[in-house]
Order: sequence, then C-alpha cells, then structure tokens
Amino acid sequence: MSELLSILLGAMLVNNFVLAQFLGLCPFFGSTRQYETAMAMGLATTFVLSLSAGLCHVIYHQLLVPFELEYLRIIAFVVVVAGTVQFTELYIRSTWRQLYQLLGIYLPLITSNCAVLGVALLSIQQSLSFVQTMVFAIGAALGFTMVLVLFSALRERLDAGKSPAAMQGTPLMLISAGIMSLAFLGFAGLRD
Repeated sequence: MSELLSILLGAMLVNNFVLAQFLGLCPFFGSTRQYETAMAMGLATTFVLSLSAGLCHVIYHQLLVPFELEYLRIIAFVVVVAGTVQFTELYIRSTWRQLYQLLGIYLPLITSNCAVLGVALLSIQQSLSFVQTMVFAIGAALGFTMVLVLFSALRERLDAGKSPAAMQGTPLMLISAGIMSLAFLGFAGLRD
C-alpha cells in the first residue's frame, strides 16, 4: 500500500509531468485562461490518460510482448490514445453539450498531449504492474489537473492586477510558470 501511495504522490507532486518533466505544456499554456476551461480540460485529460494507460499496458503485455512486437509500442500507443480521445470527444459531445463547447479545440488536442503518451511509455519503461500503472496514471492526471487549475487561478489573478506593459501576456506567464516549477521542487524531499 505504501508503494502505491509513493507512486501516486511521486507522479502527482515530485515528478509532475508539467512542472518537473515539461510534458503537456501545450494545454498548460493554452487552456488555462479561465478556471472552468482548465478544470474541464484537466478532467477530460484525467479520463483519457487513465484509460489509455491501462489499455496500453494490456496491449503491450498481452499482445506485443508475446508476439515479440515490442518495437511497435509507440505506434500502438498512439493509436490507443487517438482512439480514446475520439471516444471521449464523442461521449462528451453527446452528453455534455456545454462542456463540449467550453473545451472547443482543446479536446482533440489531447491526442497530441505528450503527457498522455509519456505516461504509457514510462510505465512500460519502469516495468510497472497493471495496478501500479493505473495508480501512476491517476497520479499523473491528478497532478496535471492540479497544475492546470492552479495556473488558471494564478493567470486570472495576474490579468486582474496591474503589471508593467513589457511584462503583460507571455513574459509574465512564463515567469509565473517558472516560479511554480521551482515551488514544486520542494516536493522532491518526499522522495527520500
């Protein structure tokens, strides 16, 4: 149980995919203008990331390894991620029309979110079991969502405040992301 908790906290805080490994930066900067969009994007990514990591683990260990086709893992994983995103998009469009309109172009962009593919590849590289893979994926997804929500709140606050003209927009956003990344370095002590 403590091993699973360590995996969860490690993926969520210590090795956060956005702030420590710099994966998933496109939705991090693109969908964090408003809190609602960031939360919706985080939840959609959580679903896609968890489901695709589990499917990739099963496909790798039940199909690719027995037939000695491990070299096809990236192609297989990309197909799984794309299919999962397509399924999620169709489901959200048919059930939550308002959420679908809120996410807009960002929902199909989950396919190109390197954090989703990164979780699947890292879980295989670290030789995690299925349960460990799912905990790793959930931890990574929760960490991703947490960072999106925190950064969106920070951006809303910074946009409401006054800042020098030269710092407005992208410079202030990048500096804020760097400071958040430094703050998350404090969680590195949890590893020991």
